[in-house]
Amino acid sequence: MTDPTPIRILHVFGKLNAGGAETMLMNIYRNIDRSKIQFDFIVHTQEECFYDQEIKQLGGRIYRIPNFTGKNILNYISSWKQFFIVHPEYKIIHTHVRSTASIFLYLAKKHKVTTIAHSHSTSNGKGVSAIVKNLMQFPIRYLADHLVACSDNAAQWLFGKKIIKQKAVIILKNAIDTNKFIYNADIRKNQRSKLAVEDKFVLGHIGRFNEAKNHEFLIRTFSEVIKKQPNSVLLLIGEGELQASIRNLVSQLKLEDYIYFLGARGNISDILQAFDVFVFPSLFEGLPVTLIEAQASGLKIIASDVITKEVKLTDIIDFESIQSSPEHWANKILEHSKSYKRNNTQKLIVDAGYDISSTVNWLENFYPNLKI
Repeated sequence: MTDPTPIRILHVFGKLNAGGAETMLMNIYRNIDRSKIQFDFIVHTQEECFYDQEIKQLGGRIYRIPNFTGKNILNYISSWKQFFIVHPEYKIIHTHVRSTASIFLYLAKKHKVTTIAHSHSTSNGKGVSAIVKNLMQFPIRYLADHLVACSDNAAQWLFGKKIIKQKAVIILKNAIDTNKFIYNADIRKNQRSKLAVEDKFVLGHIGRFNEAKNHEFLIRTFSEVIKKQPNSVLLLIGEGELQASIRNLVSQLKLEDYIYFLGARGNISDILQAFDVFVFPSLFEGLPVTLIEAQASGLKIIASDVITKEVKLTDIIDFESIQSSPEHWANKILEHSKSYKRNNTQKLIVDAGYDISSTVNWLENFYPNLKI
């Protein structure tokens, strides 16, 4: 007789805001058979986040652990110990957090919980904080029962070449619901009207305001675009810790009338229809789901050359050196200032294995067959 109770998978995040890893997992969560597999979450924040309400509506539970500061290490360890004692029902933990994962993965294994570590990036940035994070995350490769990454580069960065040779790493593609992103001229017209940019050359960017996304370079590039194409605007989707400093830069450059801060948005598939060019000058990435979404909408993309070429599923994405000047980037962007024909690219995305149905089908077999 089949057990009617779904398997509950415990996912670990810092916060459940609209970042790349969170968006990827929510794409899966919305489409997975929740009568068989349910997702629950542990987060390192007490604040209400972007996806909290949707998760609860889908039947997920959210637990809260103190944010790790270094000084509170004993309290942090105690909180995790207490969690595993109070919740013996969790047999599988899937972490998307790196820096403190070695702490709670070790404790999970002591409680006979199957552990999965998922790499979504290729760098911790620079400085002392990055060095500390690199040291803290090193044991993950030995502690996790299963290693998962969004790309080959992300796998090699977190787990190392030696471990990859010894232990199979699962490449789980950052898949999307391709049906939602098919280019639609009516949606484009409607969105551009709502945003009052009907007659503008619209540049767009989606991403958290953090070091990796390189917003300062983006703003300086846009300031060069404006000099040559005054009819341009830049739409910025996202929130984050560097937003205030970027707003200050926008003010210094007197670009307030041309740059729109739209915050976190749930209707990304519609917003992408309004863009003319998607600009993505990141300093480091795993495999950005936003670039999959943009390609699925037939949108021209100018992205930095440090991003893994695994993300290139169509010929509408061009890579430029992040060492090049903002003026160089502006010239490349302006090559597309006259409208070009956007096509239905869905088949290319599906054939490359980035449709959500493929990922969901794989996970629906993967989780139940883990040794628990």
